[in-house]
Amino acid sequence: MLDYSCPCPVKATLNIIGGKWKWLIYRELYFKGIRRFGEIETGIPGISAKVLTEALKEMEADGLITRTVYAEVPARVEYELTEAGMSLEKVFMAMIDWGNHFLSKQYSFPE
Repeated sequence: MLDYSCPCPVKATLNIIGGKWKWLIYRELYFKGIRRFGEIETGIPGISAKVLTEALKEMEADGLITRTVYAEVPARVEYELTEAGMSLEKVFMAMIDWGNHFLSKQYSFPE
């Protein structure tokens, strides 16, 4: 959750978007746009419904995504990145760039 008392910007960022799953949820919403719960879950193999629910609640509370519930039967709920969520685009693209270089073995790391 958002902690405005944190003096370190790196720690503050990790508090908001850290963890194993949030960037993968971000990826789903960034590349595919508005998604329903099941679509996000399908796009992230290995995530449990419980963990996805918790991460989505945290991301919503931190203002990174919106959750829209439609009065339909059965109920339809959609998730979308907010302006604050979209502001992470440069960080996300830098992660993709670094990951591509790493996976192509352009970086050499000691073993």
